[in-house]
Amino acid sequence: MSAVLIDAGPLVALINGRGADHRICRDILESIRDPLATVWPAFTEAMYLLRTSWQAQQALWRFVEAAPVELISLFPRDFPRVRELMQKYRDLPMDLADAALVRVAERDRLRRIFTLDKRCFSVYRPSRLGRFVIMP
Repeated sequence: MSAVLIDAGPLVALINGRGADHRICRDILESIRDPLATVWPAFTEAMYLLRTSWQAQQALWRFVEAAPVELISLFPRDFPRVRELMQKYRDLPMDLADAALVRVAERDRLRRIFTLDKRCFSVYRPSRLGRFVIMP
C-alpha cells in the first residue's frame, strides 16, 4: 500500500475552517495524490478534540467516509510494539495515537505522515524506515 498517514491534528484543522492550520492543511491535502490512512486512536483523538461540536464530529465522519481516509486496524501482534514505543519515547511523551501511527508505519512501510506535530514526528524513528517524511 502506498499511502500517506494522517495524524489527528490535520484531521481537526481540516474540519475547523478557521486559522492558519486550516489553510495549510487544505493546501497540503490538495497536493497529496496517494490515499490517506490513519489509525483508530488518531481518529478517536480527533473526535475528542472536536467534542464541543457535534456538527464538527459529523463533518469528520463525512470527511473520513468521502476522502477516503482508510482506518487501518491494529492487531494484537502490534500491541507489544506500541507499548515498547510509548516506553521508548516516554520523555516526549508519546501518546497512544502517535505510537499506533509509528507502528503502522513500520508494519506497512509507510514513511510519509501528514501531521502538525513536527516536534515529535521528527524525533520518532520507525524501525527499518529511518526518518518520517513530514507533511507539511
